[in-house]
Amino acid sequence: ACRLARRQGVTLRFLVADCEPPDARAKRRASVGASAGESYASLLRRIAPGSTAEMALPADQGADVPDPAALAGYDAVILTGSPLHLYEATAAARREVAFMQDVFRSGTPSFGSCAGLQVAVVAAGGTVKPLDAPREAGFARRIWPTHAGRDHPLLRGRPPAFDAPAVHGDEVDRLPPGATHLAQNLNTTVQAAEIRHEGGVFWGVQYHPELSLAEVAAALRRDADTLLEDGLAPDEDALHAHADLVDALGREPDRLDLMWRLGVDAQVADDQLRQTEVRNFIAHLVEPTRARRRD
Repeated sequence: ACRLARRQGVTLRFLVADCEPPDARAKRRASVGASAGESYASLLRRIAPGSTAEMALPADQGADVPDPAALAGYDAVILTGSPLHLYEATAAARREVAFMQDVFRSGTPSFGSCAGLQVAVVAAGGTVKPLDAPREAGFARRIWPTHAGRDHPLLRGRPPAFDAPAVHGDEVDRLPPGATHLAQNLNTTVQAAEIRHEGGVFWGVQYHPELSLAEVAAALRRDADTLLEDGLAPDEDALHAHADLVDALGREPDRLDLMWRLGVDAQVADDQLRQTEVRNFIAHLVEPTRARRRD
């Protein structure tokens, strides 16, 4: 990824929209030392060395967020996950949707994971609903590309079926006009999509390619009460033991025994493979768009 940026000495300018409300940001910082937006910004700087990653807080009342003219000055906008429910007309959800509508109008390429995908769907005229099947917690299993997704650059390098980090209880109900359905699994109909709306292009996934395995383990521990209520673990000890295995694989990603016990492979254990969609977004949408703008 980012061959063009390295070759031309280009510094990409990212805007990371942390879609978490203040209480969720505080809880996440307490468990892993960073909010969702802060983790994303660190990842982007590693993938594209020398690039900048600024922050916006579109869920926060009174937050200073860029307008479409200012958004057009960025090379890409990234939307993080969030515990907000986009089918609930809360003030925070409305602010996020309005922000995403401005992102589309700006024409700046955008990417989102989990709730980031859902925000883009609603902003372009689609709908979101509670997940019908049991929530995906830890990993989304056996994701496969649709016919349109097989040749789409967002999923380039992914095998015919793969697992990915996931923590969500909501899903896309109806994609908006101008959207292309790219991936699914048995649990969640829309696992990946492209949305074209008002001159903007968005690539998004329901899962979390940006998360480290330590962050996956921390999410399981943070959501322990909900996961136990949903019957995803028999008791708290079993849930924490599972989180410990995920943590251990993050520290030792070559451990075949841990991959076997968790039922995953290198698509989850290897950092670069796990981050495939973020890397593809930069290499195949952000960099070419920047090059066209500069010509």
